[in-house]
Amino acid sequence: MIIGTGLDTDCVGKQRRKMNIEKSQLIKGAKNDFVFVIGLEVHAQVRSNSKLFSGASTEFGAEPNSNVSFIDAGMPGMLPVVNSFCIEQAVKTGLGINAEINLISRFDRKNYFYPDLPQGYQISQLYEPIVGKGIISIQTEEKLPKEVGIERIHLEQDAGKSIHDMDPTTSFVDLNRTGIALMEIVSKPEINSPFEAVEYIKKLRLIMRYLETCDGNMQEGSLRADINVSVCEINTYQKFIETGDYDLLGTRCEIKNMNSLKFIQQAINFEARRQIKLKEAGKEIAQETRLYDPSKNQTRPLRSKEDAHDYRYFPCPDLLNIELERGWVDKIRDDLPELPDQKILRFINDFNITPYDAEVIIAEKSTAEFFEAIATNTDGKIAANLLINELFGRLNKDNLSFNENPTTVEQIRELINLIQEDKISSKGAKEIFDHIWNSGGNPTDLVDKLGLRQVQDTNLIEQIVDDVIKENPAQVDKVKSNPKLIGWFVGQVMKKSEGKADPKIINKIVNEKLM
Repeated sequence: MIIGTGLDTDCVGKQRRKMNIEKSQLIKGAKNDFVFVIGLEVHAQVRSNSKLFSGASTEFGAEPNSNVSFIDAGMPGMLPVVNSFCIEQAVKTGLGINAEINLISRFDRKNYFYPDLPQGYQISQLYEPIVGKGIISIQTEEKLPKEVGIERIHLEQDAGKSIHDMDPTTSFVDLNRTGIALMEIVSKPEINSPFEAVEYIKKLRLIMRYLETCDGNMQEGSLRADINVSVCEINTYQKFIETGDYDLLGTRCEIKNMNSLKFIQQAINFEARRQIKLKEAGKEIAQETRLYDPSKNQTRPLRSKEDAHDYRYFPCPDLLNIELERGWVDKIRDDLPELPDQKILRFINDFNITPYDAEVIIAEKSTAEFFEAIATNTDGKIAANLLINELFGRLNKDNLSFNENPTTVEQIRELINLIQEDKISSKGAKEIFDHIWNSGGNPTDLVDKLGLRQVQDTNLIEQIVDDVIKENPAQVDKVKSNPKLIGWFVGQVMKKSEGKADPKIINKIVNEKLM
């Protein structure tokens, strides 16, 4: 039994396949044009204090083999117990991408040997995953909307880590990651460029961060991706668009364990071109697992690609089916936070900012909350400008995270009010921002302390305008045939007033005198 999304996923799939092929999705071969065909398997670590089947800690950076229970170590007689919070986190993630939630799911054993897998098998979900079909909305390189289908999300336990570079003759094993809960999020092969692959991962990571189901830290291994790449001649791809027959898409190769957006783009580009060379030489592409070497910017074979039967999957005898109540799922749905796409639309409508500014602001949950706090009942455009150009600029320059921002909501709101009331110019606002960034202080007090109060004396400004007109008769003669020179006069008046004259008053007086 499943709880649907309200979307007809088959219908949506047909709509996705009707999309035109864009320039960014094409690769030029020596003989033909090819299309990128990319599917992603994203492994997202569930944000939980304990592991999927044990109470061991998930703390990152702990001493090797210090976060390991008897279950994680594969000791005989130890039985797994499902962490219900991890189940809730998977359901929440599924709801966040408009996916079907399976009210009944089960765990299977995936059997293979590896030194950092003490049990000799991985507990995963092959046949009956907890989350079914869903959708991620992205933008293509041409800034067009695109929906990428999600095939499934299943829960599984992570393996440990083998360490080969600490001794010339010995390898070491750290089991701290063993048993950590992962959500494997499997896309349909509907991604058609390296750019789209990165946008898909960024969007997925952003949604999970808003949901607080995964921290998305790729450097710590909390988010990594396996990339399935194939290439398809454009005529064959057109047939796929018409029929939806995935067998037309060609033999795929999987690039394992990618945790860098930059390297993901590079790996896809290399692998696609490697496959095109083979195809155009009349050679077959082997279905295999490959690794990407960033130092050489190339992929290399790791092993032949296994099929499901190679792992001898069977239902895990130690675990009962997961049976969810519809009301429990509905409660999680009702409690979902506002997600990125919803927040973008609201910020555009409520604060009158541009779509670009909204996308930049919501890229982190903390920056979206800060913006809303400074923009509510003030001027949204001024708030967005201060946040993006002044605050973000300084954070990047000083290599600081947003949590290290030294300014406060109260200071920025006061600065916005000073600009709204025409008490300071944009140049004065920048100087005050510099001061509170470096030394703190109250913006209102700093206006007079720094001599930045904007001059609004009409008589004084008119005198400066008259002086500029008198000093530049040649420009005065030209202004009527070239109205753009009005801006030059405004600039000269601002210069003479040392940036303190109110630009609105200057514009009014200059226009009255010259036009």
